[in-house]
Amino acid sequence: MSANDAFHIAVLAGDGIGPEVMAPALEVLRKVEATSGLKFRFTDAPAGANNYRETGKSMPESTVRLCDEADAILLGACGLPSVRYPDNTEIMPQVELRFHFDLYAGVRPARLIPGVPSPIVGADRHGIDLVVIRESTEGLFASMGKGVVTDTEARETLVITRKTSERLFEFSFRLAERRKARGKPGQLTCVDKANVFKAFAFFREMFDEAARRHPDVKADRLYVDACSALLVKRPWDFDVMVMENMFGDILSDMTAGLIGGMGMAPSADIGDHHAVFQPCHGTAPDIMGQGKANPTGMILSAAMMLDWLADKHGLEGAAEAGERIERAVDKVYADGIKPMEFGGGNGTADIARAVLEAL
Repeated sequence: MSANDAFHIAVLAGDGIGPEVMAPALEVLRKVEATSGLKFRFTDAPAGANNYRETGKSMPESTVRLCDEADAILLGACGLPSVRYPDNTEIMPQVELRFHFDLYAGVRPARLIPGVPSPIVGADRHGIDLVVIRESTEGLFASMGKGVVTDTEARETLVITRKTSERLFEFSFRLAERRKARGKPGQLTCVDKANVFKAFAFFREMFDEAARRHPDVKADRLYVDACSALLVKRPWDFDVMVMENMFGDILSDMTAGLIGGMGMAPSADIGDHHAVFQPCHGTAPDIMGQGKANPTGMILSAAMMLDWLADKHGLEGAAEAGERIERAVDKVYADGIKPMEFGGGNGTADIARAVLEAL
């Protein structure tokens, strides 16, 4: 922190609906600032497909420097279907930032908010409140841009290292312990395919080593196929899950679907020194500029940022502010706000206004 103890936040609004959902999140943070002892300093920076189209880069060096210097990074959504690299892959600065700053822990909460529909029978009675922790720098994604393709075959290489896995498991057990202190089950499940692949047996072995160092957390192990089946039957049985990058990429989208969809889902990519906070949804160019985008995932990502800043700097007030935002979101949905993806008539401005009033 600097500038009279204000948190310096790098703001990368991105493409498509990214800027549209970022604006309400910043309004919410300014409202928090006005009603608490917290201070923020926001700096905008370019990143994404539009920047690539104009400059040939997904983000300039100045954006990377800003992210390095900031206390936290807020990211809207990046990428457009019509703008791609020469090899036909998408423009994804969000993934590039993970590798650049070693953001190994992808945190994807899935909490069913009162009044939000879930496709799972019984979810309204039991509730859903779980976290997927996705290793974000290795696994199958370590092969990104490095795969080998010939006329007859294509190969990608999955990588799991001891250094990253041990940090990931320590992070995961600590998160489970923090949740337990807040009244949650404090249970951590390792999701893998250790019955087939040596790499995942190695992954599970390191999980077991970490479990012995954290006896207060109930440690479970599940194969990814069995886990997928259980998630759509009894998601309320899960608390925290940790897994390899590609498995996490898939299951975090599944769990977002359990709580109303990507528009409701926040996320974070966290390393030892930096963290990026962004909604799980994409840029949705089909609704860009129409006022239909749901800003809830972005607003809840800002709340996650406050909780991370609280933990990093020992500021309980920041954690309380994050909880205030969550309670405000809960209230507006319980009171009947209904985004357009649920068949309702409430767009970006309606949802933003309601959350600000609830704060």
